[in-house]
Amino acid sequence: MFIILGFYKFKNLKSLKRQKKNLENLFSENDIRGTLIISKEGLNGTLSGKSKNIYKISKIIKNSFKIKNFDSENLSKSKLQPFHKPKIKIKKEVVPMGIKINPNDKKNNHLEPSEWNNLIKNKNTLVLDARKPFEYEIGSFKSAVNPKVKNFREFPKYLSKLGKNKTVAMFCTGGIRCEKASIYLKQRGFKNVFQLKGGILNYLKKIKKDESKWNGECFVFDNRVSLKHNLQEGSYIVCSGCRIPISNKQKRSKKYEEGVSCPRCYDTLTKSQVNRFRMRQKQILLAKKAGKKHKFQKEY
Repeated sequence: MFIILGFYKFKNLKSLKRQKKNLENLFSENDIRGTLIISKEGLNGTLSGKSKNIYKISKIIKNSFKIKNFDSENLSKSKLQPFHKPKIKIKKEVVPMGIKINPNDKKNNHLEPSEWNNLIKNKNTLVLDARKPFEYEIGSFKSAVNPKVKNFREFPKYLSKLGKNKTVAMFCTGGIRCEKASIYLKQRGFKNVFQLKGGILNYLKKIKKDESKWNGECFVFDNRVSLKHNLQEGSYIVCSGCRIPISNKQKRSKKYEEGVSCPRCYDTLTKSQVNRFRMRQKQILLAKKAGKKHKFQKEY
């Protein structure tokens, strides 16, 4: 059994290159996989490994960056290793929004999952899904609005159109996008901005299905693809042609071909791409038959 740790922390950080090198060695020694983003404004990571190693690395990361607690921390389990390799990246922003914020200018506006339902049932509350459109399509809260922005850098433009007296309830997968967006709104003078503590993952973990306001599944950026209530693995797979999740219903389409295409990308692929993807899939299946993993098999 593997433990998956998702976390983030907004804090002014220094000595990033030295910390990166030290952590790379520790990840290798403890067979930790996944992605860790480090920047001058904080940390954002999703890591997996055996239980004792994950807790060890979590403690080391906190000590290395002089962090008492992460701003958010989610734990889940998987029978299979959800990541292929470890990746530590130094970025300009811990989550790319294209604006400068003060990491210390945080607001105590986090709502526990048990409080969230009461807020979002109010018709005067704007329930805002801060994720990408394809994530929204897989699953979201019943009353949620998706801004339909291509990436998070376009999010400030959408937020700038909102009235400052509006009550806003934001959510995302683990909470980091909302954390940064809420700091941005606070700096712009917004008073009534709330976010779901620990994001969707924390909600699905703590709220019973019969009490839930969530519809569908939650996309995650690892080989589990999607999660359901109680953080059980979902039903989606990722299309090898466009890297967008597809449902069981979409897999029954004539436009779906394993390792090649799905209804979303079928009409956009060139003949050259189709032939190349078919050759890649053939090699993957041959490697699988031989009990090996092909180098072209895309994994997180």
